[in-house]
Amino acid sequence: MNMVRVLESLGVGEDTLSAEEERILDERGYLSFPGILKPAQVKAFRRRLHGLLEEEGDTAGIEVHQEEGTQRLSDLINKDAMFDFCFTHPRILAAVNRVLASGFRVHSLNARFALPGKGLQALHMDWTSENPDDWDKLRARQFYVCNSIWLLDDFTVENGATRVVPGSHLRAQAPKDVLDDPTQTVAGEILVTGSAGTVVVFNSHIWHGGTMNRRAKPRGAMHMAFVRRDWPQQLNQKIYLRPETEKRLSPEARYLMDV
Repeated sequence: MNMVRVLESLGVGEDTLSAEEERILDERGYLSFPGILKPAQVKAFRRRLHGLLEEEGDTAGIEVHQEEGTQRLSDLINKDAMFDFCFTHPRILAAVNRVLASGFRVHSLNARFALPGKGLQALHMDWTSENPDDWDKLRARQFYVCNSIWLLDDFTVENGATRVVPGSHLRAQAPKDVLDDPTQTVAGEILVTGSAGTVVVFNSHIWHGGTMNRRAKPRGAMHMAFVRRDWPQQLNQKIYLRPETEKRLSPEARYLMDV
């Protein structure tokens, strides 16, 4: 089993992305895929996630990260077979492969609900390193992490849609090292809006962050992230793998999770 065979088995081919989609992802650092989730799937995911929030209570999200002003969940692949869809979809994998061409594995699958009046994040990258050699590789466009946002609500100007700075993945600089206040609006940033069911794949080195949810109800999304195979996972899948998860996984899924 290798990366090429896994991607082929899951339906990823040379034409899975168009040349224009590849150009957009390369240059802007993100790419939207409307309608990946059908309305019934959106409802099913929301129902399952809300059930998990009730079950886990104050410990929700603790495997990876808890954040003030949000409801978070982590380790989702182990919590229901329905989440396998998120790391095996051919269009998503094709985009991730475009960013992480040297080979990749699952980083983590989490969920985040920005609560009313909350959710503002500083601009950030989903990667950091204290090793100068890693930054040299980044400047040479050898990327480490690729993420995707699975919209479970419409993302709007009012409800805390993610903001990004197109092209910033090519700077190889962290916002905190360049900006006086990364929570403030910066020149060139845009809001990534879209309908529930859309998936937005983004190079994790792009400057991005959640904005404040000014609506009266939480705004939800899942974050399906992938990482280079030679880089640590956010959630070590071998350590967290449950027996029932191991039984159901296909060989391709096992390879992607690196279990």
